[in-house]
Amino acid sequence: MLSDAACRKAKPREVDYRLADEKGLYLLVMRSGHRSWRMGYWFATKKKRLVLGAYPDMSLADARAARDEARQLLVQGVDPALRKMQLAASRLADSQATFKVVAERFLAERKLGWSKTYARGVESAFRTHLYPQWGALPFSAITRPMIAERLRAIEALGVLETASRTRQKVNELREWALDLGYEVHSPGKVNAGLRTAVSFKRPAITDLTRLRDMLRTIEEAPAHPVTRICSRFMALTAMRPGTVQQMPWGELMDLDGGDPLWLIPAARMKLSKARKAMQEFDHVVPLARQSVELLNVVRSISGASAFVFPSTKTLRRPISDSTISKLYRDNGFRDVHVPHGWRASFSTVMNERAMKAKSPGDRVVIDLMLAHIQEGIEPIYNRSAYMERRRELAQEWADLLLEDMPPAAALLDGPRS
Repeated sequence: MLSDAACRKAKPREVDYRLADEKGLYLLVMRSGHRSWRMGYWFATKKKRLVLGAYPDMSLADARAARDEARQLLVQGVDPALRKMQLAASRLADSQATFKVVAERFLAERKLGWSKTYARGVESAFRTHLYPQWGALPFSAITRPMIAERLRAIEALGVLETASRTRQKVNELREWALDLGYEVHSPGKVNAGLRTAVSFKRPAITDLTRLRDMLRTIEEAPAHPVTRICSRFMALTAMRPGTVQQMPWGELMDLDGGDPLWLIPAARMKLSKARKAMQEFDHVVPLARQSVELLNVVRSISGASAFVFPSTKTLRRPISDSTISKLYRDNGFRDVHVPHGWRASFSTVMNERAMKAKSPGDRVVIDLMLAHIQEGIEPIYNRSAYMERRRELAQEWADLLLEDMPPAAALLDGPRS
């Protein structure tokens, strides 16, 4: 058996030589002076060699302990040299599989089924709240307490919805990584005890008289004519502000005929990515007489643009998302009514009228007009469903809202901001 003293005194010779210990362990002394612990063994009728480590970094006692571990693997039918290569490959994979690398692979795969807006939100949360702290760490090093602590830190910023969404996606990421063979520290979902995010409600006026007063105030305020006309069109159609603002002329049909329509492609609707690609989910908006008048008036300003409501600065871009919102805020309607609020206004007023008229079936039609999808109902897959009734309700709403209001042409002559 070897001693520490014999290992320390071992000097290089003209050829490599061995100093034997026992049970296959020996110290190889090379001509260069490098000394290395090795172990000879038999596996599957083949004589093999295992490199354990360099001396004196690995002492004699450590070398014997490493040899005993290798012999224990042999008893279990495992080749210690193969196990060493596997561990080395795993360590290399861990060093390359950082949290950011694995997360970006996950997002690249999953976002194929998300809408662009949703994908941007998730990616932004990862970039802002996770990558700065964990990006360079091995994915396997991210523990459950680390996740809980980070989620609570996000929550402390006051962005409860972001914290909740990040928790959901991190849990999905860990499950996905585990399925693909990545090492995941303490698998399982992390709750972190986050508070429930309060759903955001867009303020809206739902009393018809107040709605008329509000619309009159807005239309008498200093603003660009396109802004005033867009605001009224948004009110009449009750479509989402972004959909109205980016409306191209090419989506409008039969404006001079008896059935004027606005056909919104599914790609521009608030839908899952899969449904955005399905023509069945195109949305048809029957246009009231007052809506057509607005379009004919605004054409004198925006007819040369691809957009019905172009930016007040250039015809090449649609009106911005903030233009009408600012007009409402500046004229006393902050936290009272927002552009998106017209949808709630239309739904509330028309549903109340339907109940008073004992026409509860109109509820389905009103939801369909708002593009609210109800699973299992035939109109989801029939863009022309209830079109006659939808057109009647659209005209009824326009007549109610614009009672005693000036004609569309008057919106061209108001004060400009």
